[in-house]
Amino acid sequence: MPKRIVPLSVFQVNNAKQREKEYKLADGGGLYLLVTPTGGKLWRLKYSWDGKERLLSFGAYPAVNISDARQCRDDAKKLLANGVDPSKARKAQKMARAESAANSFEVLALEWHGKQIQWSDSHREKVLQALKRDVFPWIGSSPISELKAPDILTVLRRIESRGALDTAHRVRTYCGQIFRYAIATSRAERNPAADLVGALPQPEKRHFASIVEPTEIAPLMRMIDGYQGTFVVKCALRLAPLLFVRPGELRQTEWSEVDLERGEIRIPIARMKVSKSEKILHRKQFHYVPLPRQAVEILTELKALTGNSRYVFPGGRSFHRCMSGNAVNAALRRMGIDTKEEICGHGFRAMARTVLEEQLGWDEKFMELQLAHAVKGPLGRAYNRASHLAERRKMLQVWADYLDGLRSGAMVIPFRKAD
Repeated sequence: MPKRIVPLSVFQVNNAKQREKEYKLADGGGLYLLVTPTGGKLWRLKYSWDGKERLLSFGAYPAVNISDARQCRDDAKKLLANGVDPSKARKAQKMARAESAANSFEVLALEWHGKQIQWSDSHREKVLQALKRDVFPWIGSSPISELKAPDILTVLRRIESRGALDTAHRVRTYCGQIFRYAIATSRAERNPAADLVGALPQPEKRHFASIVEPTEIAPLMRMIDGYQGTFVVKCALRLAPLLFVRPGELRQTEWSEVDLERGEIRIPIARMKVSKSEKILHRKQFHYVPLPRQAVEILTELKALTGNSRYVFPGGRSFHRCMSGNAVNAALRRMGIDTKEEICGHGFRAMARTVLEEQLGWDEKFMELQLAHAVKGPLGRAYNRASHLAERRKMLQVWADYLDGLRSGAMVIPFRKAD
């Protein structure tokens, strides 16, 4: 009859002293506490498998207490009863965890993000920061194949709860692209983000803040002339109302795209905010921006300072990067302008569009082309990006002269362009 082993008590375990050599304190069922010469107390299970004696480690006391160690022993006994070697089962679990960690949402997201070489540096950073702030802390460590729609929705609800509905929609889009990448690389089978279409309320559409009254534009022009910040930012501020291109298109302009002799900037369609189909259709084309005399003077002056840089408007910290996306709005705020309620960098487009039509009577077609909006001709085909360049050049010169008149306080009499 086998000798009955009395289970260990907490008192016995706590008071087990180190000796010159390691020794064992049996707890029963093959479980024992190994006390080392250095005072360590380690749980071990001795068992037989395939006719050989095997050992399984359960960790150190007190991190693993008596109850936990006994539960581990009982779990191992169940595996043995079912014909499974506990050591091999543990190795399989470790491999599964390692595979899950290698295929976590964060790992796949960073892998996907690193392959978006067509993005601008600023957009790449914007997407990464959104993921780090709003997604990774909650589901980053989860195996991507185990995530369900409710997991993603919980992440989106947190963003929505702070009032950032636009961000929530963008994050859902990012997640959907990450899941599609995981499916394509055989790390996931479906895209749960696709199930969330319509789960978030649509954000309220807000127009960019803008000033459209001539009596308010005049002091704005004078404030820009008096701006006390860096010369590069001041030049961007002066050009923004003259050219009314998108802020990103302005700040990312490269000197190779500027032709001061011809008086024009050629913005590659590839980096413009247009539809993907239009980028494919016009991949070798440019959006032509005629330069009024005043713009040529500003750029000529600026080239003496930044001509050795790739960018017309290099960043304050590096000549190898373009100016920050927030630079123009930050300059407006520095002058005391509320960029949410009065005017922002993007608002110069609405300002020009409105005044050119309402005050100066220009054809909507020329304005829309200048704004780089898709405009169709009489036969229903979209105009080429170089269409009506002469008329647009004349329009921008009239606009620049009009702004000069407002700036100087001269009597500007609105006139209607002849039909």
